[in-house]
Amino acid sequence: MTTTLTRAGDSRADTLIREFGLDGDILGLGGNPADHRVVVAMSGGVDSTVTATLLHKAGYDVVGVTLQLYDHGAAIKKKGACCAGQDIYDARRAAEEMGFPHYVLDYESRFREAVMDEFADTYLAGYTPIPCVRCNERVKFADLLKQAKQLGAACMATGHYIQRVETPEGPQLRRAADPGKDQSYFLFATTAEQLDYLRFPLGGLTKDQTRQLAEAFGLAIADKPDSQDICFVPDGNYADIVEKLRPGASAPGDIIHIDGRVLGRHEGVLRFTVGQRRGLGIAAGDPLYVVRLNPDERQVIVGPRDALTVKEIKLHEVNWLGEGGLAAQDGAPILVKVRSTRPPVPAVMQVADGKTSLLLDEGEEGVAPGQAAVFYSPADAGDRVLGGGWITGTI
Repeated sequence: MTTTLTRAGDSRADTLIREFGLDGDILGLGGNPADHRVVVAMSGGVDSTVTATLLHKAGYDVVGVTLQLYDHGAAIKKKGACCAGQDIYDARRAAEEMGFPHYVLDYESRFREAVMDEFADTYLAGYTPIPCVRCNERVKFADLLKQAKQLGAACMATGHYIQRVETPEGPQLRRAADPGKDQSYFLFATTAEQLDYLRFPLGGLTKDQTRQLAEAFGLAIADKPDSQDICFVPDGNYADIVEKLRPGASAPGDIIHIDGRVLGRHEGVLRFTVGQRRGLGIAAGDPLYVVRLNPDERQVIVGPRDALTVKEIKLHEVNWLGEGGLAAQDGAPILVKVRSTRPPVPAVMQVADGKTSLLLDEGEEGVAPGQAAVFYSPADAGDRVLGGGWITGTI
């Protein structure tokens, strides 16, 4: 069923909706939009607010939900932060102005248990965590999704830049139309069951198009900056957060060259990550990089750039979204992204005895344990997301 955002007259919003291809059955639910309740996860940013407004004006029974995750909603005003008190206020104000219900759920305890504690422990173990993935996996697409079902919603929509495509075999996850905003790397842990219930209306848009919609809707947050930091580390100083969560974590130790020479001292392994070059605090004739971390001995191991290259990546907690079981993928070619900012590269999967690893066609630099390896299908121009896993080690 085709719906328009404005029942009388032709508005700027109507024009953009038609131009962007959003004037049809946006969510693929069929029937009358008014018969479908949709829970929209609202962070208070531009993307989620546009998502909620778009669906509300298209006639869906929208319920906005914002999660209070930390600091009891303290109003952190730094530009580029997210999930702060100001964001909760922005989400509530938008819902009030548009006329749909909005709820704030206190998930602070759950967020600390599922995300923040592991964030600290992962750094202490010498790994480099990605808390945004864990938040999506364990909070937004788990606890919040369950809450949406309890509210009687036909689906839950978010403002993520990723595409959900219906096929005869079921919904598939595909990269966003805007490569610069694609968030597939951070959503690799989305399960098939979750994907069946989730919707991503902005996946086919560019960020500029989303802001155009925000302006056309008259939203106060139309020019709000994008989130740049981890929500509970708004100043970017993650080491202080780890120290706060785990007092005594910044224990000093040695910086050691891969040839065995002690080059200096550091103020805590948690302040370093594999591939790091700047801020090592040592003087050397040639550029040196962090090659690996040895938290048990409080050692930071450094070496030349060529020492960063790895060919094999070991994984755990692998999520598979493709056809067939994971075990059937042994020896299968695949594309893999080892950092959110890097393009997918060719690899071969190895699956045996319940363990999964990747053999890269060519070496990759600075692959850090604790980061994710995200799978893409070589048969679909690298657009289809086939899942991924957490990196535990490299060779």
